[in-house]
Amino acid sequence: MYNVSVIETPFFCERDGLRIRGMQYFPNGEQRKTKYPVIIVSHGFLGNYISEADYCRAFAKMGYVAFSFNFCGGGRIDEDTSLKSEGESTKTTILTEVEDLIVVKDYVKELPFVDEKNIILAGISQGGLVSGLTAAKCKDEIKKLIMIYPALCIPDHARRGCLGGAQYVVNNVPEIIDCKKTQLGKIFHDTVVSMDVFLELSAYKGPVLILQGLEDEIVNYSYAIRAKESYEKGQCHLQLLRNVGHSLNEKQKESAVASIRQFLLERIELLTIRVIITSRETVSEGDYRKSKIYFTGYCDTEYFHGTILPGGCDTQEYFLGELTKVRAEYTLQGIDMEGEKCNIHIINQKRNGEWKPAIETDSKNLAWFNNADLTAVIEGSKEGPTVRIYGQLT
Repeated sequence: MYNVSVIETPFFCERDGLRIRGMQYFPNGEQRKTKYPVIIVSHGFLGNYISEADYCRAFAKMGYVAFSFNFCGGGRIDEDTSLKSEGESTKTTILTEVEDLIVVKDYVKELPFVDEKNIILAGISQGGLVSGLTAAKCKDEIKKLIMIYPALCIPDHARRGCLGGAQYVVNNVPEIIDCKKTQLGKIFHDTVVSMDVFLELSAYKGPVLILQGLEDEIVNYSYAIRAKESYEKGQCHLQLLRNVGHSLNEKQKESAVASIRQFLLERIELLTIRVIITSRETVSEGDYRKSKIYFTGYCDTEYFHGTILPGGCDTQEYFLGELTKVRAEYTLQGIDMEGEKCNIHIINQKRNGEWKPAIETDSKNLAWFNNADLTAVIEGSKEGPTVRIYGQLT
């Protein structure tokens, strides 16, 4: 799956005479298809199509054709003009960015290798808001929606007079809003100040994934919670990420992409386990080193509530400083979704680049766990990771 190269090709399309620049990421695997699923990735405020290259390459390696592009008038004032789409920043609004994305979507649908019934929108920050609004407008044309710390706060920021980090008087909005690294026009404020973003988003009826940091100082995580509640029950999966702000470092992005992959595979997050490290011990012998990390923790999900019993241990083996083997083993004790007391024993090891936990449980209601094909995504933290276990309901 991941052992494919990616062919990157610039593309262009137009919206109202303005040229939109972007990049196409094509999976160059051994088996070529006649039709490919598509993910269109929208950048955030002050970003550009290069900003989201890591996501696009990762999606291409999953077998999707990925597209990223620059919004007309988007980016920074001092940005290389060869990277920018045409248009003035002072004429840009959230709604013109929705129009840009629709134009890109229409361009993509016409490509001969694209499965037009399998188009997914993904957006980061302001691009997340734009993707959500576009999905709501295009509805059945969009198969899935992914929003990564979406800037659903933008209408509130307009109401407070602080769009783009600027400060202005709401009752006397300047014609030009100076955001230091770019300028917005009064029209940007006017088009969002009365927007009920949650009502707008709810028009989309397809599957939604939201990834949101709990330490985001720009977009408080309460916006993501409200967004989930605005969708129909079971439609939106919200992942709140510990120790994550309004950006992702390399490790955080790696786990985010792994979670997105599970969403794209239509696998459900069955268990979410919060691990709390209690102690460590290390034994070394020549070039060999073994570390044992002991932990406790808890799980609080729809299917199981309980705690990790004493003795949970993550064993890591190193040779010449390189990690060669990892094996985590622990037992959860609690109650299943029917209120029955039970134990869940987990052994988690990495195989073919993925964490593949093996589970044994004495719960009759969760007996399908015992032979299930499961995948774990691990989100690191100083205090201990969050382990998300995905699978299919049976």
